[in-house]
Amino acid sequence: MFQLKSPSRSVFDPVLVQDPVYLRRAEMGDFQAWASLRQESRRHLITWEGDWAPEALQPAAFKRRLKLFAQEGQRGRAISLLIFHCDSRALVGGITLTNIRYGAARAATLGYWIGAPHVRQGYGAAAVTALVGHGVGAIGLNRIEAACQADNAASRALLLKCGFALEGSARDYLRINDEWRDHDLFAITARDFRNREKPA
Repeated sequence: MFQLKSPSRSVFDPVLVQDPVYLRRAEMGDFQAWASLRQESRRHLITWEGDWAPEALQPAAFKRRLKLFAQEGQRGRAISLLIFHCDSRALVGGITLTNIRYGAARAATLGYWIGAPHVRQGYGAAAVTALVGHGVGAIGLNRIEAACQADNAASRALLLKCGFALEGSARDYLRINDEWRDHDLFAITARDFRNREKPA
């Protein structure tokens, strides 16, 4: 049966495991690890997501983020999770599904970041696979979209590895560091994802 309404709230607070990582909702106790990793990775991250003010890494700002995503989760509009290494329990990044739409669209937007010490180790691909699977299976999404700058070779490779298809480009898509940046647009559908999951 085609589902028009949002699913139960419990699916917006999942714990997902996709070796070598697990994903869960951020808690206030994660602040120090999160702020340290973001600061350590600043030079790496600001190229793609824009610079941030010093107060963005303060406890009050982190608390506001938790409250905002809790509210969005309760409304069935977003999921925000941190990414941890299964064995060491170290924080390695974060991932989101935002702008979740229901009705005829059944779509959402994927975003993610991996801390500089942890890039190119498969953590991002595992996290994307886990959250796309959750979006398709538990939430019932039909389409998940992502965008990255054309010169972000690592992000492009990650999306293609995870089954996303390049659909086109968008001029002046996001304003980053006071400059409008073109982005390539990718998407994966529920059919794409299920076909990848079928045994050969």
